[in-house]
Amino acid sequence: MEKDNKKITSREKDFAKWYTDVVRAAKLADYSSVKGCIVIEPNGYAIWERMQEILDREFKKLGHVNCQMPLLIPENLLRKESDLVEGFAPEVAWVTEGGQKRLEERLCIRPTSETLFCDYYSQHIKSHRDLPKLYNQWCNVLRWEKETRPFLRSREFLWQEGHTIHETREEAEKETNQMMDVYYRFHHDILAIPSIKGKKTEKEKFAGAEYTLTNEDLMYNGVALQMGTSHYFGQNFTKAYNVKYTTKENKEDYPYQTSWGITTRMIGALIMVHSDDYGLVLPPKIAPKQVVIIPIGNDEEVEKISTNMKNNLIKEGIIAYIDDTDKSPGYKFAESEVNGIPIRIEIGKRDLEQQKIVLVRRDTREKIEVEKDIDMGKYIKELLETIQKDMYERAKKRRDELTFEAHNLEEVENIMNTQPGFVKAMWCGSEECEMKMKEIKGTKSRCIVEENAIDTKCVVCEKEAKHLVVWGIQY
Repeated sequence: MEKDNKKITSREKDFAKWYTDVVRAAKLADYSSVKGCIVIEPNGYAIWERMQEILDREFKKLGHVNCQMPLLIPENLLRKESDLVEGFAPEVAWVTEGGQKRLEERLCIRPTSETLFCDYYSQHIKSHRDLPKLYNQWCNVLRWEKETRPFLRSREFLWQEGHTIHETREEAEKETNQMMDVYYRFHHDILAIPSIKGKKTEKEKFAGAEYTLTNEDLMYNGVALQMGTSHYFGQNFTKAYNVKYTTKENKEDYPYQTSWGITTRMIGALIMVHSDDYGLVLPPKIAPKQVVIIPIGNDEEVEKISTNMKNNLIKEGIIAYIDDTDKSPGYKFAESEVNGIPIRIEIGKRDLEQQKIVLVRRDTREKIEVEKDIDMGKYIKELLETIQKDMYERAKKRRDELTFEAHNLEEVENIMNTQPGFVKAMWCGSEECEMKMKEIKGTKSRCIVEENAIDTKCVVCEKEAKHLVVWGIQY
């Protein structure tokens, strides 16, 4: 394992190679024989399970229930909503044969499930009494991406997609904003990643939506990552799929719809925001394993103290385990480090004789000596909270250092060529100016933010500005 750690390329030398090295060294994912698709290994899937567990609980608190839609979508169903078809056409994979027979109608492997939910709604919503429906599904989707990278962009990926339908515009818009807030809190409080919340431009919004809200995060290298979106559809899909209901006034109308989702891309964000040249670094609140106890030597007292400590930590609600594998202590230390376990506890006979126990913080790699008889449950709880807070503050400091203001194209170009990051600049609202920005190293609008204007003129054309936009280079 010491050798594996040395194989991690320096983050400052080659960020892309460093990222891949961490994914492989921490055994989060591996490449598969299916081009563009990855094997999510147990260490990676355990993080996704933690994300599911935490978010699923939040969704259910708000009244959402889980369901499951089919993987395949008939072509005629997909084509009912023209914007959706146009938006996803380049990424759609088609099934044309079943068994040994050519299908009469092609089946699309779902890139998203709006069409399936609308088809279901059209059969099960007749009256205002049938509304709202607050559904969510945890599933996989397939999008035929040209360039792929583990977790960040792969053809098949895991995600959560919420789909809700409401009687009024007000209810649906409230849902759209509410779910964006759930994601925002999750990023900040659980992932320790400070995100920027805003609205996508018309060009960047989800195909078929009236508008899209987004959480945008900045990675350590200054490249942006979209980290969860919430879409307000209005009646666009319900009209296309003829979803009607009878109102309280006994009139016929179309209900209002939303969808919202996050993906395994968040695992990639955890790596790129928090990890270092020694491997994965995980915030305690999302870590599948929070504490590893490593006994040193074959000693009865060491074994007894290790077992008692593990049991006491578990009673305190801390996810702890003993590494009792047949490996050297040095190997175990390196393994826990590369896997991102937030706290390592080393228990050896020599330290016990001095009434000491050694703890190591993964985020700072700091060694801490504590008294053997300390209230370990209380101490570890407080230390985990400190680590979580410190990781957020470091990520926020880095994000703020890489957030700039620009008042003309020359300033934008200088920032993106020197050290990319979030660039706040005014925009007139025209797609032409948006495309002009893209000529600067692929700089795209990340989101429109509700903040005070920093200028009166568009950063591109110098005409009257309408919006303050956060721009950035994206994954």
